[in-house]
Amino acid sequence: MTHDIHIIGGGLAGSEAAWQLAEAGFRVKLSEMRGSGEATPAHHTDGLAELVCSNSFRSDDAESNAVGLLHAEMRGLGSLILREADAHKVPAGSALAVDRDGFSAGVTAALEAHPNITIVRERVDALPADGPAIIATGPLTAPGLAASIAGATGADALAFFDAIAPIVHFDSIDMETAWFQSRWNKGDGKDYINCALNREQYEAFHAGLIAGEKTEFKDWERDTPYFEGCMPIEVMAERGIDTLRFGPMKPVGLDDPRTGRWPHAVVQLRQDNAQGTLWNIVGFQTKLKHAEQIRLFRTIPGLENAEFARLGGLHRNTFIRSPELLDPTLRLRNRPNIRFAGQITGCEGYVESAAIGLMAGCFAIAELRGQTLAPPPVETALGALLHHITGAAVAETYQPMNVNFGLMPPIPGRTKKADRKRMYTDRARAAMQAWLAPA
Repeated sequence: MTHDIHIIGGGLAGSEAAWQLAEAGFRVKLSEMRGSGEATPAHHTDGLAELVCSNSFRSDDAESNAVGLLHAEMRGLGSLILREADAHKVPAGSALAVDRDGFSAGVTAALEAHPNITIVRERVDALPADGPAIIATGPLTAPGLAASIAGATGADALAFFDAIAPIVHFDSIDMETAWFQSRWNKGDGKDYINCALNREQYEAFHAGLIAGEKTEFKDWERDTPYFEGCMPIEVMAERGIDTLRFGPMKPVGLDDPRTGRWPHAVVQLRQDNAQGTLWNIVGFQTKLKHAEQIRLFRTIPGLENAEFARLGGLHRNTFIRSPELLDPTLRLRNRPNIRFAGQITGCEGYVESAAIGLMAGCFAIAELRGQTLAPPPVETALGALLHHITGAAVAETYQPMNVNFGLMPPIPGRTKKADRKRMYTDRARAAMQAWLAPA
C-alpha cells in the first residue's frame, strides 16, 4: 500500500480531512473526480474546495453566533479551510466571505504541495473493500458510488434540491440608483450594494417570480424536498406576498439615501471576489430559466443593465441517514473501515461540511495511531453538530442542518437572549479547552 488512508472527494470536507491527516504524518491518497474528464451539474472548475453557491462562510462573530463559534473552534484545530478563508477574505460586514477563485486556488496549492498527499484525478465507483477510507463526495456523489453506498448501507439516500444564486459584474450596476451600506451599518458600512424597491415595484417583481418559466423536473426529481436554508426565491414567493420582505429582501436597517427611510423592500448584493468586480445577489437562489432570470432581475432598480457572470441554477443533493448508519466517530457501522464526512452526512453549509471533514480526519488520526478519540463535548459547536449527525436526530425525518445553538444543551434558567448567546459561547470555550487538555 502506498498510502495510509484513502479519501474520496476533494471538496471542503475531503480537503480538510486530507490536510489534518497529512499534517499528522500520514500518507493520504485523495481521489477527485473533477479533472479526470468527469464533471458535476454545479461545479465550474477542477479546483479543490470549489464554492458552488454563495461565497460566504456566514457570521464570524465567535461571541454570540454559533457559526462564528464553529469558525473559532476550527481555527484552534489548525483548519486549512479557515486558514485559506482568512487569507482570501473580502468585505462582508460581520460575515466571513471570500474571493472564491483565490480561496479554491489556495486550498489546491496547499494540498498539491504537501509531501504526504497524492492527488489522483479519477472517478471512484465503489466503496473501498479494505483499508481506512473517508467518503467525502458531497451532495453530488456520482451514480456508481452512490449505488455502492446504497448497497452497503441497505438504506436509500435521502435527497433535496439546492439552488445557486446569480453573480453580477460590478461595472454593470447603476450606482446612481443603488448604494453601499451594510445593514445597521455593521462592518465598515459599505460591504453590501443595495437596490430599493417601492411597493409597486416589489409587487410586480413578486408576480414575475410566480409567473416566470422555471426549470422542468425529471421524473426522479419531482418528490425531492427543498432544504429550508437554501430555498429558491420563487418558492418563497409562493408562500405569500410578504415572505420575501421578511427574508432575503428585508429592508430593515437600510436607509435609502433618496428618502432617508427604509424602502418597502431591498435587494442586496455582496462582493464575490477580491477585486470587487463580481457581486452575488444575496439569497437569490433560483430555479427560473436563464432567460427569465435576465428579464426579471433587470427590473430591479439599479440592475436594469446588469451583466451576469453566472446565472442561478438548481441541482439535486443527496445525503445518507447518518443517525442510523454512522457511529459517533463517523464510521459506517457495518463497514467500520469507512468514514463519511461533509454534506453527504447531512450537515448543511460550507463551514459545517469542512468541520465534519476535520473531525473525520481527527478520528482517523487517532485510529491509525492505535488510540481512541472521544467526540468533542456536545456543549461545543463541533460536538453539537457531530452529535446531531450521528445520533441526536430521528433517522426517518433527518434533514440537513446548519450549526445553531439549538443543537446544544439549553442554558438553565431564564436569561436575556443576548446574554444567553454569550453564555453558550463561554460554556463552549471552556468545554473545548477541557476536551483538548488531555492531548
